[in-house]
Amino acid sequence: MREWVQPLHDAIHRPLGLAEQTDPRRYLHVPKNFSDDDAEIRIDLPRHLGFSRDVVADLITQKLALEGVTFDWHPEGRKPYVRVKKTRKPPAKALFKDPKTRDLVAKAKESAPIIGFGAGGQIVSVDLDAQSPHILVNASTGGGKSVTLRCIACQMLHHGSRVVVLDTKRISHPWAHGIDGVTYCRDVADIHDQLIALGQECRRRTQVADELGIDADPKAIGQRLLILLEEVNATMKMLARYWEKIRESGDPKTSPALDALYEILYMGRQLRMHVLLVAQSATARALGGPEVREQFSTRILARYSVNAWRMLAPEVHPAPKSTKHRGRAQVVSGGFARETQILFFTEAESREWATTGKTVTDSPATVPVQLHKAPADTPPSTGELPPVSEPPTDEVRSADARNPATASSELAADATAPPATPAPAVVDEDQAVGLREAAEHHLPYTVDALRFARHKDPTFPRPAGKRGTELLYRVGDLKRWARNRPRAATGTTDLD
Repeated sequence: MREWVQPLHDAIHRPLGLAEQTDPRRYLHVPKNFSDDDAEIRIDLPRHLGFSRDVVADLITQKLALEGVTFDWHPEGRKPYVRVKKTRKPPAKALFKDPKTRDLVAKAKESAPIIGFGAGGQIVSVDLDAQSPHILVNASTGGGKSVTLRCIACQMLHHGSRVVVLDTKRISHPWAHGIDGVTYCRDVADIHDQLIALGQECRRRTQVADELGIDADPKAIGQRLLILLEEVNATMKMLARYWEKIRESGDPKTSPALDALYEILYMGRQLRMHVLLVAQSATARALGGPEVREQFSTRILARYSVNAWRMLAPEVHPAPKSTKHRGRAQVVSGGFARETQILFFTEAESREWATTGKTVTDSPATVPVQLHKAPADTPPSTGELPPVSEPPTDEVRSADARNPATASSELAADATAPPATPAPAVVDEDQAVGLREAAEHHLPYTVDALRFARHKDPTFPRPAGKRGTELLYRVGDLKRWARNRPRAATGTTDLD
C-alpha cells in the first residue's frame, strides 16, 4: 500500500475525476505479485468515462514500473474497469540444452557473452569491450549469483580467456576445478597474493599498451582475463583482517590486495581485465567507497529490496518490483533496466562448454599471463598466476613479456633459435637479508607470504641477526626452506 498503491492513487485520482479522499482500495486492485508474468491488475473506472485513456495508461505503467503490458478496457455496464496484463515477457526458462539456445551461444561474440533472454525472447548481453568492462551481481541468498557468474565464465573460457576464481566459500564453482586456464583460490592468503599478482599484471599491461600506442591491436596487450570475486561482503573483511595480522612496522595500513583490486577496477576496458563481483549487499562500505561502485556500469539485480535498487540503480525510477520467479533478474545498463531470464548451464554443461572451445594455448594473445620467471628449483608451471611483490626486471620482461611487435619479428627471423638465458647472478649464501629483500631478489614469494610462513610454518628458518628492529635471515637457509617445504595442490594456498 505505501510503496505502490498509494502513489498510484495520488497520480491517477485527478485524471480519473475522483476525489483525493477516495480510499485507494475501493478501486485499485493491485496484487502483491503484480510484476510476475501471470499477474493481473484491475482498476475500476468512474461511470462518466470523461478521462483520457492514454494519460491514465501512461501513469499506471510509470507508477508501477511496468513494461510490455496491454490494457483491456471494459467501459460497458454498471461497473466499468480496465485490466492490465503482461504480454511481452521473458521466457519462463532459458536452458543451454535447448538446441536453438546452444546455437545462439556459439555465435555470440567473445567480448559479449549471452546473459539471458528478455521480453519476447530478445538476447540480453553486455559487451565487455564496448559497454562495460566490469559487472556487479547483487542478489540475496538463493537469487542465482553463482549461476550468473557460471553462465558468463564458461562462455569466456570457451573463447580462450583465462579465469581467476576468488572464492572464500570454496564451493561456489565446482565445475571449474582442474580446467586449463582456471586459477581457483579458496584461502584468504591465496586470494591476497593472487590479487597482488593481478595488480602487477594490470600495471604490466598498462606499460605494454603505452608502448604499443593507440593504433595497436587490443589482443596484443594480453589474453583476456576474467576475475570472479565471490561474496565480496565477507571477502573484503577477511582480506582486511588478514593484512592486519601479517603487516609489520612501515607497511601501509590498507591491504595491498585491496589496492590492487581497486587499481584493476579503475582501469579501462583496453587492458582486457574484467571483474565480475558478487555481493549480497553491495554497499559503499562493503566495496570500499561509492566511487568503487561507480566502476560497474552494468549491474545484475535479483531478489532485491527497494533500498538495494535505490542504492545501485537510482537512474532507473521507479524501481521495478522484484519477482521470485526462478532465474529472473533485472540487467541495468545505460540508464535502462531489462527484465531477463538468466541463461542456465548445469555444472556438467558449463564444464563441457568451457573445455570444448579455443584452448588457452590457442589464444591470440602474445603477452603471457605468467608474471615472473620461476627459479630453476621451482616446479613446472601449472597455469596459476604466481604471487609477486615487485615489477619484473627489464631482463625478465624482455624474456617473458616482450613487446608483441618485436617478439613477432624476432621469431620470424629465427624460429628455431632457443631463447637466450641470462647468466645467473652470484649470490652469497651466507648473506643476511630481511624478508622484503628476500622476496625481491631471492625467493619467488611475496613478502606477505613469507611473513605468514614465519608465523605459521614451524620449519621456517631462525633469524640470523637484526638490523634495527628488522629480523635478518641467511639466504642459504631461506632457499633451503623453499626447496624442502611440501608443495600444495594446484589452486590451494601455497603457504597453508
